[in-house]
Amino acid sequence: MNELARIAPMAPILMLGLMAGFFYAFSVCVMAGLDAVAPEKAISAMQAINAAVRNPVFFITFFLTPFVAVGASVLAFATGDARSGLFMAAAAGIYVLAAVVPTALVNVPMNEVLAAIDPARDDAAAIWTDYSARWTLWNTIRTLTTTLALAVALFPLIESR
Repeated sequence: MNELARIAPMAPILMLGLMAGFFYAFSVCVMAGLDAVAPEKAISAMQAINAAVRNPVFFITFFLTPFVAVGASVLAFATGDARSGLFMAAAAGIYVLAAVVPTALVNVPMNEVLAAIDPARDDAAAIWTDYSARWTLWNTIRTLTTTLALAVALFPLIESR
């Protein structure tokens, strides 16, 4: 069990890294790229992206990350490594509160509203400008907090001297 507890943090660390990178890519280039094209094209592209993200691989990574982190935390506690257990539990909590909750309360509802928009509307530019600015702000928050959760999960790997 000690060997399993030793390697168990790798899974949530990798999953947190994938999610931090996913959010990061949107904040630093995807949204800027969409902002650079005609609003009706940006709306259509984001609608397609939002539909494509609903897939099993993303589901597993996004939703199971905190459960995998809690599992690694439980294993750490069970083998007497309270330090690692606490940091992994904290990483799971940060991710849920600062990435999953904003996703559910802000980004997904915004995506659902955008999905119902006809990109050919006369006010597409105003719709896209409002959507992009607010969505990117909240996505950047998810980027920063998921990166923080990743750092917290990694912290026990640093040897205390």
